[in-house]
Amino acid sequence: QVQLVESGGGSVQAGGSLRLSCAASGDTIIFNCMGWFRQRPGKAREAVARAYASGITIYADSGEGRFTISRDHAKNTLQLQMNSLKPEDTAMYYCAAGGTCSNYWGQGTQVTVSS
Repeated sequence: QVQLVESGGGSVQAGGSLRLSCAASGDTIIFNCMGWFRQRPGKAREAVARAYASGITIYADSGEGRFTISRDHAKNTLQLQMNSLKPEDTAMYYCAAGGTCSNYWGQGTQVTVSS
């Protein structure tokens, strides 16, 4: 069993910053992929950023230049630094991990950005 627990969500004004964290526990390995996804109201879940064990990071266009993903392989943790937040970033943010970043999911942490 693998558990992913997110933290760091909250409410901020537009232009503000938040840092999301995800901790993996249980029967953990070094996941090939750990990533952040989000689901905005009325929208499908979408990838925000992914970090691979190789060191490659991939960002969605929406977060490019504003979001930074980082992971600690030894601690099996994942962070997402979000700057210059916009109201359209309001969503439930999920941590995911696995071979293709979709095997395991956290419960999510809410991010609300007000204008």
